[in-house]
Parts: sequence; C-alpha cells; structure tokens
Amino acid sequence: MTSASDPSTNAACEHGIVTVDTGFHRPVFDAAYLIVENGRAAFVDCGTQHSIPALLDALARQGLTPAEVDWLILTHVHLDHAGGAGALMRRLPNARAVVHPRGAPHMIDPSVLVAGATAVYGAEEIERSYGEIVPIPAERVVVAKDGHVVDLAGRLLLCVDTPGHARHHLCVWDQRSRAWFTGDTFGLSYREFDTPRGPFVLPTSSPVQFEPEPLKASIRTLLARDPEAMYLTHYGRVGDVQRLGAELIEQIDAMVRLARAAPAAGGDRHAHLVAALSDYFLARARAHGSALTPAQMQEALAVDIELNAQGLEVWLDRRG
Repeated sequence: MTSASDPSTNAACEHGIVTVDTGFHRPVFDAAYLIVENGRAAFVDCGTQHSIPALLDALARQGLTPAEVDWLILTHVHLDHAGGAGALMRRLPNARAVVHPRGAPHMIDPSVLVAGATAVYGAEEIERSYGEIVPIPAERVVVAKDGHVVDLAGRLLLCVDTPGHARHHLCVWDQRSRAWFTGDTFGLSYREFDTPRGPFVLPTSSPVQFEPEPLKASIRTLLARDPEAMYLTHYGRVGDVQRLGAELIEQIDAMVRLARAAPAAGGDRHAHLVAALSDYFLARARAHGSALTPAQMQEALAVDIELNAQGLEVWLDRRG
C-alpha cells in the first residue's frame, strides 16, 4: 500500500527528512518537517506555539541543537502552518525565516492575522489552539520570490510560487529526495483513509483566497517535475503522485460545479454547499474502498468540508 513513509511523531524518513506531528487539532493531522543535511537543519512549517516542544524533540533525536537550525521555511502563513513561527524563532538563534512576499509582512507584524482569527474564533479559542502569536524581527526574514533557492549546507531547496489555496503560498522542491513540500497546495491526505489502492486525497480551500484555476495550475507545476513523493502538511509523505494530482484537479472542477449549482447568496447557500460537498467527498472515499463508517468519515472531514464551503462562497461572491 502506498501511504506515508511513517506517520508517527518524529519518524525518521529517508533522505534526512523527519515528519513531526505538531499535535494540532488531533494526532496525525498536522505535520511539520525537519530536513537534516551535514549537521545542519531546516524546518518546513512549524504548527503553533504549542508545537514547539515536539519540534525541538525531533531536533534532539537527530543529535542536533537549536543553534544548528539554519532555516524555517513557511509554505504560507495560515496559523496551523506558521502560528508558532515567531515563538520558534526565539528558540533558534541562528535561523532565518523564509516566507512568500505576500506573507512576509504578516510574520513581521502578525497583528492583522491575530485580529482576523480572533474576530472569527474569539481570543480564548486562539490562545487554546494556537498560543501566543509573536512577530519575527524583520532582519531575520528572507522574502522568497518565485525561484528563490535556500542553501541548507549545500542541499538546495527551491521555493516556487503556488497560488490557489492562498496567494501567499509557496512549495519547496528538494532535488535530493525528488519530492515537494506542498503545504496545502496538493490537498489533504489523512492516513485513516488509506486503502490497498493507496492514499486518498481531497482539495482544501482557504476561506478567503480560494482560486480554482490558479490552484489547478499550481498542481500541474508540481507534477511537471515528475516527483517521487509529496510531503503534505495534512498529513505526511505520499507517493502515487500523478494519480493523486489528476484526482485533485477532477475534484476542484467538481467543487466549482457544486458551487455554481448552489442557491443564490443567502441563508440556504452555505448549508447547501456543506451538504453537497459532504455527499461528494464521502462518496469518493467509499469508492476508494475506505473501511471507515459514514459517521467516521464525516467526523474526520467535517472541518475541511466547512472550510471548503466557505472558500467556495467567497469565490462565488468575488466573481459577482
């Protein structure tokens, strides 16, 4: 079966890549990655402030200290990927943070991020889920335009602009492993949905910046390098990437059709979209051979279905 190389916390993988379960939301849901090369290290994404002990433990298990981390590369600045970045950087004295040009200002001054999340979830929930969100000093932030290369002790990591999930999203190509670190661009693949047919994948939108055509173009950009694997934030390493990429594009088109068929803006549209997306994704999971019950599938995907419905609504409204 093709699935994550090892979805357990701090699991050492080949090519010096370690999958770290950040502990956000539930186990085996949100990953950060530690790349080790010639005694130096880089993190790709970091989870929340509450994730820092797991990240430092992963580092120690590789025989490294915080002073030997050169880079924190953020695929984008959504809080489940980057909420703990400022606090983590305080623990990494020699590291610099690599961020998309649209995301860098929000890491230097996260007040807008905090205000927006607080308006939606409330201050108590922000503290519970994400902890303190603190700034990164501007002199420690490297702005990664499309094509920027990060040098990790001679191991070159290419940052590529990949909009669609968010306009401040980048993916990271590692030639050594012939793999991408994809953030949310290559969708979600939760390990409990794996079957003998391989991993199951679905797209993920953001509530405010979902753009179907750019997202499909970004997926095709990733596939064009004929990668051996993708390292997803949600969750872990997956192979069989050409099949998964084709399925993602097919599902994005289906999401657009469902959105266009929804009622006009109003009280019923959101509920209609949630129901339609639930039916669609659960049917695909059953067709994939998932052994989960419908209730288990619904529980595992409920948050993502809600976010996809929100993203489609904002996309519809933006189109006018």
